[in-house]
Amino acid sequence: QVQLVESGGGLVQAGGSLRLSCAASGRTFSTFRMGWFRQAPGKEREFVAAIRWSDGSTHYLDSVKGRFTISRDNAKNTVYLQMNSLQPEDTAVYYCAAGPGFPLMIYDKRGYNYWGQGTQVTVSS
Repeated sequence: QVQLVESGGGLVQAGGSLRLSCAASGRTFSTFRMGWFRQAPGKEREFVAAIRWSDGSTHYLDSVKGRFTISRDNAKNTVYLQMNSLQPEDTAVYYCAAGPGFPLMIYDKRGYNYWGQGTQVTVSS
């Protein structure tokens, strides 16, 4: 049974940092792409960042480029999202996701088969 378990969310002041973790288990993810999405109240779930497990290639939402970094630790089967210079508009529930990694579906939540339960990130002004 595939499990994605997020941790690391919390409350932080604007300009602060958080690191989210996503521990993956239940299958081999070496051919998968791992993604982070977020959903603010009343809004659609949106793509934030993705990394291909095999070669570490990454993709980012334009508004987080230069502030967020996605990475993975193969030995721990864990994906991270380092978030710096956080702003109130980054407030959302952040979800970890895993999918087959088709290039045309990198930014689309339909390209991901497995999802974590989400972790709340709140940035105060």
